[in-house]
Amino acid sequence: MVATTRTTCPYCGVGCGLRVSVDGNEVKVAGDTEHPSNRGSLCSKGSALADTAGLEDRLLHPIVGGRRVSWEIALGKVASGFAHMIAEHGPDAVAFYVSGQLLTEDYYVANKLMKGYIGSANIDTNSRLCMSSAVAGHQRAFGEDAVPGCYEDLDLADLVVLVGSNTAWCHPVIYQRIVKAREFDNEKKLVVIDPRRTSTAEGADLHLAIKPGTDVALFNGLLAYLADAGVTDSDFLRDHTGGSATALETAREGGDLRAVANTCGIDVADVERFYGWFANTEKTVTAFSQGVNQSTSGTDKVNAIINCHLLTGRIGKPGAGPFSITGQPNAMGGREVGGMASMLAAHMGFEAADTVRRFWNSPVIARKPGLKAVELFDAIDQGKIKAVWIMATNPVVSMPDADAVKMALTKCELVVVSDCMRRTDTTLFADVLLPAAAWGEKDGTVTNSERIISRQRAFLPVPARRVRIGGSSARSRADWALAKRSTLKIRPQSSPNTPVFRLMRTTARARSILVVWRNSITATTLVWNPFDGRRLAREEIPPSPPLQRGERARSQATRHACSQTAASRSRTGAHG
Repeated sequence: MVATTRTTCPYCGVGCGLRVSVDGNEVKVAGDTEHPSNRGSLCSKGSALADTAGLEDRLLHPIVGGRRVSWEIALGKVASGFAHMIAEHGPDAVAFYVSGQLLTEDYYVANKLMKGYIGSANIDTNSRLCMSSAVAGHQRAFGEDAVPGCYEDLDLADLVVLVGSNTAWCHPVIYQRIVKAREFDNEKKLVVIDPRRTSTAEGADLHLAIKPGTDVALFNGLLAYLADAGVTDSDFLRDHTGGSATALETAREGGDLRAVANTCGIDVADVERFYGWFANTEKTVTAFSQGVNQSTSGTDKVNAIINCHLLTGRIGKPGAGPFSITGQPNAMGGREVGGMASMLAAHMGFEAADTVRRFWNSPVIARKPGLKAVELFDAIDQGKIKAVWIMATNPVVSMPDADAVKMALTKCELVVVSDCMRRTDTTLFADVLLPAAAWGEKDGTVTNSERIISRQRAFLPVPARRVRIGGSSARSRADWALAKRSTLKIRPQSSPNTPVFRLMRTTARARSILVVWRNSITATTLVWNPFDGRRLAREEIPPSPPLQRGERARSQATRHACSQTAASRSRTGAHG
């Protein structure tokens, strides 16, 4: 009998649903037609996932100092090493560097171990490299790291603007969704803003090949144009925003259309055409990705885009809003549970440290931000970080300045790497290697770009049940389980019944969501205050709760209560 498992693709932030069938040693992968994010579509990478299910070059045993050892010895080495560094140099002498490839449950436990048991916020993620600008921009505009859009908006929009995103290559399932929507309605328009003539630009109605780094000038010019043309939502501005006057004053410093065109290096006629389309199209989605985020001015670019949607009130409405397209499969899940140095769980800041500690029932709590990705490896190089645990990522390849990262890891007194692969550029520097379960062997949840939470289900057993090597069973473990075992050894007084472990045992238990609205105003950017005692008027939306359409709930500018754990989180429209 062929077993079929519904799970989620591990490659990117689109979050495509899969149906994986296993017949003996044969694995077949197909798109899940019932999953709302991809509706059965897959890109070439997703279609080839079956090729990754083998055991070639897998890390199947714990290794310490180049020698295969038992789990007891390996975890003892990790725990004793971290405990020693903490005792000698304090909790800020150790760090975790984690990954958007982890499941939300892995993120949750690793974050809780570092911030609630070790007492440091020195846990950051490779998601920092691609999403930190979007996170900061959302926080400045909304007061929360919230995504005010979903894929359905791309179907409904009459104008889609893609900024710094070669969507046809990097997120082909989303791109095909845009293409199909245009096939049904040839009045729909696509604008691509990218210095390069990409495959995505080839299919656009208008390609603005702006000079690199001039996105802010372009969108500031658009903001001034919209205001001068009277394309503003005065009720929305009055009731739900602050800082518009300052934002417009700054935007007008860029000059008129000709000045904007000169700054951006494009024809003034193209600028005027883009501005006119945006002004005259109520249902507009502006989607952006790494060309915006991976920039020295990435956060300002994000806010320049968001400002145009706030000024016009084109946000939180069907077919309208700014939309950040995530690069990694679970960068969103990590952000939800606070798996970054700059936040605590549930999108909370460090001012909520006591709240988080009470819920966690943890012995300590981090009370200030930790070191971010680049800072973290600089601190290792400087000898400030004595021990680092790297989970499910390859920073020697992915971090800026690979030689500096190599040098830092060479100097570090204890480097622990948990990975499913035996040989990567980073495992070469490991003192301790811990074999982690691969994507087809893991159970948990991931959150995609539109904040749909999907189940990732195991369709293969861990290698212990698939192969025996050298007369002894190989056995990989989930990353959250590795963190759990290490906690017991670092803090022997901890019990498997403390919340960090109890929560992992109740992943199937639904918990209620407490939504807390927060007003936030800054003087430097146009800011959306989503709730001031009145709900936004939205078509096709029941009056309560706010900011929901149909059966798809959006989590705009919200904070989930601590009691809403990542492992059990669900939302209407979530898959699985």
